[in-house]
Amino acid sequence: MTYIQVITTTETKEQAQAIVRHLVEKGLAACAQILDAVESTYRWKEKIETARETMCLIKTRNDLYPQVEAAIKKRHPYETPEIIALPILHGSDDYLKWLDGSLRRSL
Repeated sequence: MTYIQVITTTETKEQAQAIVRHLVEKGLAACAQILDAVESTYRWKEKIETARETMCLIKTRNDLYPQVEAAIKKRHPYETPEIIALPILHGSDDYLKWLDGSLRRSL
């Protein structure tokens, strides 16, 4: 089984809460942490921007990524939201069993 952590950022904590709650309720994420008030610097439409954002760290399986991405995009206010996935290379057996048991089976 391959597990991943999906990262996205939102404008507000409330947007982040709505996204992660939906993912957990639908079994697309086992859990997520919300880190409020991170500072992001990025290039957007030929300008350097700085913004305060809320970051979501979402734990799921690799086979669920397409559904997770689609659900985030549907609820996300940004034109081009950050949605990236990093592999979870190692984890305690107990945690990974819990993670897998908290997720729905892929379609």
